[in-house]
Amino acid sequence: MKFDPRITPCRDGVAARSLEGVLEAEVYLDPKAMSCTAAAAAIRSAPDAGAEQMDQLLFGERFEVIEEEGAWLFGQAARDGYVGFVEAAALGPAGPMPTHRVSALRTYAFAEASIKSRAAGPYSINSLVAVETVEGKLAKAAGAGWMTAAHLEPIGMFEDDWAAVAERFVGAPYLWGGRESLGLDCSGLIQQALFACGRACPRDTDMQEELGRAIAAADFGRGDLVFWKGHVAMGVGDGRIVHANGHHMATVVEALADAIARIAAAGSGEPTSYRRV
Repeated sequence: MKFDPRITPCRDGVAARSLEGVLEAEVYLDPKAMSCTAAAAAIRSAPDAGAEQMDQLLFGERFEVIEEEGAWLFGQAARDGYVGFVEAAALGPAGPMPTHRVSALRTYAFAEASIKSRAAGPYSINSLVAVETVEGKLAKAAGAGWMTAAHLEPIGMFEDDWAAVAERFVGAPYLWGGRESLGLDCSGLIQQALFACGRACPRDTDMQEELGRAIAAADFGRGDLVFWKGHVAMGVGDGRIVHANGHHMATVVEALADAIARIAAAGSGEPTSYRRV
């Protein structure tokens, strides 16, 4: 059986205990659950700040640590299964289970129950928080501070229009491996939009191309996905798409026909599929 290294918690003969009897390794270790304590933290391909950012953790997301290497921890993101290295300084002991998620595109956390106090963040949509108490318009989130209560939704309450969520990111800079509101890539945008609607979604475009069912190009509409080799966009209606892309270096809405022509002219080919989630 072939294992995808992006989502298989194993490296250099060391593997997570869950792989014992499934994947050959020299040693199997019990993962240690930790939580992201930074507003966002890179998951990198190597224990080096200059290594490729392959994914990100958002505040409150769990990271299953398998091995330490200096100031870096190797493990697997619980939410989307991606494997890599995270700076130890961005992680802390697993805190209380989240009660809410950030539902605003981004929000700040204040040191005290006052919007005039020191602010930290911003914390991006789909960050996970445990609300301890509420005072007026502010809710105290464990490990973060006082957040605007209206910017939070209880776990289990989701939006129902992932295209509308994706459109809220318009103008956000393109960032390889990003999935935060301050910068994200094409698949990060799709994942964040679906997460906000309570839908599970893998991290990379080739994984996402397995979602839903295939549809004809003529049936492509709002909320549907269109894929190219290494790229994905979402329909927003009237023949338009929203996508984070390296051409504009931003998240934009544009005509699907224009994107198809430009991508083909750049030598990246025609769309490989259209999918309805």
